[in-house]
Amino acid sequence: QALSEMTGMGGGAGNLQEMRARLLTERRVDMHGLCNPSDFHRSPYLSARGNIASIFRGSTEEGYKAYHADKYDEDKNPNGIINFGTSENKLCFDLMSKRLTQADMNLMEPPLLQYPDWKGHMFLREEVARFLTYYCKAPAPLKAENVIVLNGCGSLFSALATVLCDPGEAVLIATPFYGGIIQSVFLYGNVKLVYAYLDSKITGTSTRPFQLTVEKLEKALQDARAEGVTVRALILLNPQNPLGDIYSLSELRDYLEFAKRHELHVIVDEIYMLSVFDESATFHSVLGMDRLPDPQRTHVMWGITKDFGVSGIRFGTLYTENQDVANAVASLCYFHGVCGPVQHKVAQLLRDRGESVASYWINQVYLRANHARLKAAHTYVTDELKTLGVPFLNRNAGFFVWIDFRKYLRAGTFEEEMLLWRRFLDNKVLLSCGKAFECSEPGWFRIIFADKTHRLQLGMQRIRKVLEEREREILAEEKEQPCQSDQDGKADSTDEVIFVSRHQEPTCAGSSNLGDLIGLLQQQMRSSDWLQKNTAEQFA
Repeated sequence: QALSEMTGMGGGAGNLQEMRARLLTERRVDMHGLCNPSDFHRSPYLSARGNIASIFRGSTEEGYKAYHADKYDEDKNPNGIINFGTSENKLCFDLMSKRLTQADMNLMEPPLLQYPDWKGHMFLREEVARFLTYYCKAPAPLKAENVIVLNGCGSLFSALATVLCDPGEAVLIATPFYGGIIQSVFLYGNVKLVYAYLDSKITGTSTRPFQLTVEKLEKALQDARAEGVTVRALILLNPQNPLGDIYSLSELRDYLEFAKRHELHVIVDEIYMLSVFDESATFHSVLGMDRLPDPQRTHVMWGITKDFGVSGIRFGTLYTENQDVANAVASLCYFHGVCGPVQHKVAQLLRDRGESVASYWINQVYLRANHARLKAAHTYVTDELKTLGVPFLNRNAGFFVWIDFRKYLRAGTFEEEMLLWRRFLDNKVLLSCGKAFECSEPGWFRIIFADKTHRLQLGMQRIRKVLEEREREILAEEKEQPCQSDQDGKADSTDEVIFVSRHQEPTCAGSSNLGDLIGLLQQQMRSSDWLQKNTAEQFA
């Protein structure tokens, strides 16, 4: 009822197009995934919008609240929750704290304490333009007049959705994706998302699991239009969260050409662009392309939150050549500004690009150390997953691994996925379940690995405990009730999914194969204490 009132469709006055749009909205934006209906009570003190905002949360928010109420601390709270759910880089506090407390950071002049241009102080916008020109490998110098500064990329998503779409209109995005975008575009602008569903099966023109293709974008767009929904824009995440995919130049060009054909704006989020930690992977920025198919409808976002490991400093920047869009977003910067002293610190930070002997900190100190630490942490977590026999996507960007826990779901439902997520939380480790990213297949989870070694070790121990308990339960259930094999609707993992080349369904008696026997042996080895009792020292 509140949603109907808020979207102006209550009271039976809507026409057929509005009704069709509403039905599509209800199907594509599952409010049960965003809030807990059982807890809902309409407050007489709030508007319809206020009531929606007050309950607008899902497993991500629930887990985040639980974590902050019971944070792990090695000394003060060793039994607290370890957070592998929030995408933060906790590996470089030593480097960042040292850099941010150096003398050049501490400036306090009158202009920094006064109202700035709402797009940001010009000294900062000039530095952002130079920084992006350098790291995005732009073919020509980027212009400061096209730069806008806000307090984070969440605010940028909200502002862009508000100025590019009317209430009830939609933006196209591929799933799975960072679920916070749903709130960003919906709470202020009442803009919906239309999903191009990706899955782990390799079909058609796909060459890897969860691959975004123009065909999938075309289908999602046409389905939405057939149901009366106006789609105004396309969102691209590159590198992709939670998959870790990096789009090739040809893929980027195909997506942008698709958007141009349909007169869609393209919002490109490149917030992990400097977090590609393996030399075998190459990131290509949209700003580095020789020619943009539709420059007036292409808008690029970046921020320091991820690449510099400072999520507590709210800073995001937009680069757009469209001055109408820039001015409209700037009018909302009044609500989302960055304070003057922080703007100075960010400008000083971005100035260290390594273009001279005196200014080399980002390239020679920070990025070198950060990439080495990310790679080591990623290797540790993925080696643990291999030991557990758990498939995952092997990527080299971001702070996350996309993990296939489908074999731990007996029936393969999102309800089971949520139960497994809660079980991890009960065992004091916070992960993110696939439903939080609108994944179409139950059983996929995201784990954040950009953390210190002792927390990674303890967190993986807790994950192992839950999975081993779940394995024993499934084996017991299968003995009591032989399973009905249901291969339909179950996606295959492939060589792109590491360690297990093919997703194994729970098997019935008499259908064992080599893969099942290997899995059984691994499970028995993990549950046995023989190796602990019979050490090399004892034999000697």
